[in-house]
Formats: sequence, C-alpha cells, structure tokens
Amino acid sequence: MADFIVLATADWDHPLWTNKQHTAVSLAALGHRVLYVESLGLRPPRKGAADLPRIFKRLRRVARPPRQVQRGIWVWSPLVLPGASHPLARRLNRALVRGGLQLMRRWLGLQNPILWTYNPLILEVLSLSSFAASVYHCVDRIQAQPEMPERRIERAEQQLCSGVTAVFTTAPELQRSLESLNPNTHLFGNVADFDHFASAWQYPCPGPAELMSLPTPRLMFIGAIDAYKLDLVALNQLACQRPDWSFVLVGPIGEADPSTDAGALCSCSNVHWVGPRPYEELPEWLAHADVALLPLQLNSYTRNMFPMKFFEYLAAGVPVVATAIPSLERFQDSALLVAPGADRLESAISQVLQGKGPDRSVRIALARRHTYRQRTQSMLVVLEQLGVLDEPGSSKPPLRDDALSA
Repeated sequence: MADFIVLATADWDHPLWTNKQHTAVSLAALGHRVLYVESLGLRPPRKGAADLPRIFKRLRRVARPPRQVQRGIWVWSPLVLPGASHPLARRLNRALVRGGLQLMRRWLGLQNPILWTYNPLILEVLSLSSFAASVYHCVDRIQAQPEMPERRIERAEQQLCSGVTAVFTTAPELQRSLESLNPNTHLFGNVADFDHFASAWQYPCPGPAELMSLPTPRLMFIGAIDAYKLDLVALNQLACQRPDWSFVLVGPIGEADPSTDAGALCSCSNVHWVGPRPYEELPEWLAHADVALLPLQLNSYTRNMFPMKFFEYLAAGVPVVATAIPSLERFQDSALLVAPGADRLESAISQVLQGKGPDRSVRIALARRHTYRQRTQSMLVVLEQLGVLDEPGSSKPPLRDDALSA
C-alpha cells in the first residue's frame, strides 16, 4: 500500500473539519499510511491578537515528533514563517520544511510517498521530484478569500497544476479553469461522512438543551459565518420578516474574514448564535432542525465552491434550502435551490414547512452515494490507472500504532 503525505491548509484539530482531515481518514481506512502536515500559512499573521492563540499552539508542537491521532495517521506541525513573501524568508521556509519533512519521512519509515497537497504555494518550499507522485486537490478558489495574496497564488497554482501527476477539483467552475493545465484533471465534488450525519435519524436523541428550548420552526446553518460567502444581509432581512421563525447559527464568526459584522443579525431576538460545536455533536443539532440553510452570495468565491454542508445536511435527513450556485445546480431534485435574496429564501422555506419539496428518502439516498470513502476510492483508481500506486495485493511493513504516540 502506498504512503501519503497530506499537505493541508488547516490544522488537524480545527473544529470545522474539511476535505483535508476527511481525506486523510479515508486514505488510512483504505490501508494507507498518512502523514498529515498542518498548515504552512498562506497569508501573514493578522495584526493584533487574532492569530496569537494559533501561533502559540503551533510553537508548542513544532519541537515534538509526529503525533499519532488515529490508526495509520500521524500529524506533524512544521516550523515556518507564515505568508512569507521576502526572498530570504522563503529561503528559510524552504530549508525548514524540506529538512523537517525529510526527518519525518525517516522517522516514520515512509517509502516513496505520494504528495497530496491542498496548498497551491507548495512549490515554494518543496520539489515534486522528491515524491513518487503528486496530487493537487483544489477544493475552492482560495485566492478569492480575504487577505490572500491573489496574484501570487494564481501564478503558483498554474505552475503546480502543470507539474503534478493529477489534479482533483470539487466544483464545475474549478474544473473548467484548471483542466487545460493538466490532462489528468478530474472533477470529484464534495461529499460527506454519511454514517456520522445519518445518526441524526438513525439514533434519535433528545437534543441539546439550548436548542430544544427554542420555539419551532428551527432554521439552522452550520459552518463558518463569514461575510465573503454568506449572504448576511438577506439572512438579516429574512429574520426581521419572520419573527415567528427561530434561526440557529452554529459556527465561528469571522474566522476567515475579520471584516465580518454579524452584529445586526445576532441582535434579532429570533436569531440564536451558539458558536462552534464539536464535530461529534453536529448530528444532534441537525436532528432537531426543521430546515437546513445555505444562504450564499454569488461571487468569485462561491461560484467556485461546493459547500461541504450540502451532503451533510442531506445525510441528516433535513430539508435543504440553498442558493443556486453552479456546483449545486444538478441536485435541484434533492433540495430547494433559489436565487439570492430574502424573499426567495422565505418562499422556499415556507414551501418546506408546508411539507413540499424533495422527499426525505430522496435526500438520504443521494447522500448515501456521496461519501468520503467512495470518493477516495475513485480518486485512487485514477492514480492506479496512471501507474503510480503499488500493484493490488502488495503491501509495506506495517508501522506499529504505538510507535510515535505523543
């Protein structure tokens, strides 16, 4: 079985799990050994105290060996200067990452690993020739996020796509923009941990007390609450129009976009922001939601995204009302997709509350076909066809699970 180095843009224990962590888990579940490399930092630290907790946590970890977090998965936190743009700083980062990664490979006995990167700037610190093969998993238009070095990422991403073995994209617009750079560019949309979210209806529970105290109907959004992608204006207008509906927001505010101002929205008496909740608890919240919301803007970022919550909502069996962005258009038989605006959202939500819209069994059946394990298996088939994976049945000596617990 092949060894993988997953170069992430998120730390392993971030409360909002995304493609990076789930891909590592599914690779390990399929028998591969995985070294998960935490974020190298795409942007410089923000002024003030916003990024200080993350910096201090990283400094505590950099001197430690890789820690085992699950069977077959080890996590390493490299020491780098985040968002470095000066030539000397980039040279230092290159030495730190290359030297550190070489040590980690020896420590774990990773032989001819395959690089699976989410970081488009990776060529600034690593050479693709030092890996058996390489994958760029493009999950969004990261350069369209606030405070990102857009031109630098754009140039680096084009160079990376031209050099890797394969490019995997999650949205139709991403596929169209990158497929000309690499003949092995394939579209694999975002999926969900079906078994985890299906527990919302498979194993009903009383629900969190702070949620159950709210009047119904309960309209729920789970995820990062950032102004660059969520339509906070429409959501605020909708909350004012419908004081008889309870709006429940689960997630951090302004984590990726510090300009986010949700003050007016959260000041509405029927809007309840409960902050982030552990991933393990999310099905308990969705089990008692009447409608799951994805109220998005239409802009450069959202046109190139596939919201991870879509299939998580469906797996939980909850009716979904979402903005009709390109990646969701082909799923209009399983959710109510609308143009932006409070009135359109209100109309669609009203239909759902009246029992109209896609049947629950249709929603669940669609989500059941879109899981991380199934998607990862399909991605590995591509790599097998390209001849970069071991022959079926071959394996490498297993590494003891307790070898580097820390």
